[in-house]
Amino acid sequence: MSRRSELLDGLVRVPLFSACSKRDLGIVARHTEVVEVAPGTALTEEGTLGDAFFVVLEGRAAVRRRGQAVSTLGPGTWFGELAVLDPAPRDASVVAETTMIVGVIGARVFRAMVRDVPALTEKLLRGMARRLREADLRQLS
Repeated sequence: MSRRSELLDGLVRVPLFSACSKRDLGIVARHTEVVEVAPGTALTEEGTLGDAFFVVLEGRAAVRRRGQAVSTLGPGTWFGELAVLDPAPRDASVVAETTMIVGVIGARVFRAMVRDVPALTEKLLRGMARRLREADLRQLS
């Protein structure tokens, strides 16, 4: 499988992009930088302001909160998608356990992409609304 199709497969699963068409996701993929990350590299650090979103294409990372391992991320997973919308402090650290290949969308690139492709804005809002609605329903259950 090519990097581009791996990236598209990863983007399809991201709730932020759930209302986007395959064409829209192609635009997002073209604006995504693919990066190799060495083991031990901190991709995010808890408490620091987030400004990028990541899709894991290869490798494995540990997710830690207050120093405790809480999860492992592997191919097809993603993290940090809300940071491209709101640069709030990260709620966890993500550290590469193996060599990784990740797709990265920085907040600045994301904003330019949304500005240049206005139809994407409505679809992203629809995806976020769906995610919020689902979260509300889970709280009510």
